[in-house]
Amino acid sequence: MKVTSIEIIETLKKAGHEAYWAGGCVRDMLLGIQPKDFDIVTSAKPDEIERLIKRTIPIGKKFGVVLAIQNNHTFEIATFRSDSGYSDGRRPDAIEFTDAKKDAMRRDFTINAMFYDPLEDKIIDYVGGQKDMEDKLIRFIGNAEERIKEDHLRILRAVRFKNNFGMQYHPETYRWICKHVKLIKKISAERIQDELNKIISGKNAGKAFEELFETGILNLIIPELCKLKGLAQPLQYHQEGDVWDHTVKALDALTDEAMDPDPLPAKEPSIALRWAILLHDIGKYDTFSIDRKRIRYDQHAEVGADISKKILTRLKFPKKTVDMVEWLVRHHMMMMPLVKMADHRKRHWFLMPGFEDLLEVYRTDALGTNPTDLSLYEEIKKEYRHEIAKLKLMPKQLIKGEDIMKLLNIKAGKKIGKILADIREKQLSNKLKNKKETRKYVLDKYKK
Repeated sequence: MKVTSIEIIETLKKAGHEAYWAGGCVRDMLLGIQPKDFDIVTSAKPDEIERLIKRTIPIGKKFGVVLAIQNNHTFEIATFRSDSGYSDGRRPDAIEFTDAKKDAMRRDFTINAMFYDPLEDKIIDYVGGQKDMEDKLIRFIGNAEERIKEDHLRILRAVRFKNNFGMQYHPETYRWICKHVKLIKKISAERIQDELNKIISGKNAGKAFEELFETGILNLIIPELCKLKGLAQPLQYHQEGDVWDHTVKALDALTDEAMDPDPLPAKEPSIALRWAILLHDIGKYDTFSIDRKRIRYDQHAEVGADISKKILTRLKFPKKTVDMVEWLVRHHMMMMPLVKMADHRKRHWFLMPGFEDLLEVYRTDALGTNPTDLSLYEEIKKEYRHEIAKLKLMPKQLIKGEDIMKLLNIKAGKKIGKILADIREKQLSNKLKNKKETRKYVLDKYKK
């Protein structure tokens, strides 16, 4: 991708145009992070870009943005422009094609407004971005209030960049974020969701959510989480602080530094897992009670699952993610009962698609607690590995989902998954041995 982007820049330059890498890829390069994308800015107009590059898509041509496709990679190429008027708090009302300096001045933060010429190995910096990188400052370009009013999402982006990159706020940045925090209400749920996903997936996620609380942003987006601040816990089991403190510690336990040195098969933590950890105790405020022995939160997992579903639905998360988070929150307390279950019941849980994430919720929950006790986690992990090793020796699948749908005359849905899990458990227990037995079992048990 990097080489191809340089080829595009060469093409544009040979035609007499300026062309540079822009924004995030330059920032990441200076931070020592491998860029995911190489966006390009140029003096060439959209029509000229389309003439010079063989395959293009005019994704935002009226804003001077063309998507180039080359060597199976896509690159966003934008013409230098200046913007005017942001009546919707997101998009410019009008644009004017201009030069590199004015293009840099229209951007959000200084660290995102530098250009880089890969042919001459030269940084083009009109806004002091390099100095702010050295000082680790998140600073708006020009008038901070104007930048926020142009695009209200910049309030959340400031929090993300500051924490993901371990930086600090310029005083004016923090001042105007706090002053205009209510503009968050005007941002679409989809854009907020996307930004929160980037925050929760980045470094210092716990600290970022602390700042979302302190600035008042969180109360406007997820007020249910704010109720955990100051919510007491039973000291017999929790000496780390209130429920909010515990939640932040649990979220931080998903960082590289706190990862299990002997993990289950390695994989990038899913968005559902991250949100389940953040929301696992969201039901404690509504279930708080005190008996003679201690503070209690009876049924907080079940209540929390319902609240989690409402929050994520409100933020327009995909149904698949909502359902998984709801399931993880609802069952995050079941590890202690699990160890006492009969083998066939344990196997039923082990075979569930979300079990590894559920076990990880339990691990981070334990790490968010003082004193920490991971003995039960290690015991379950060991037994799970033993059972999964057996699964590798299991014969081929006895029946497919499509076959079940035909047998029972039902549509695709959760029921199919439950039936397949039931059959796998019976197969592992040697209670179902062939396709004929399996078809009869499905008809006898599930045919209405």
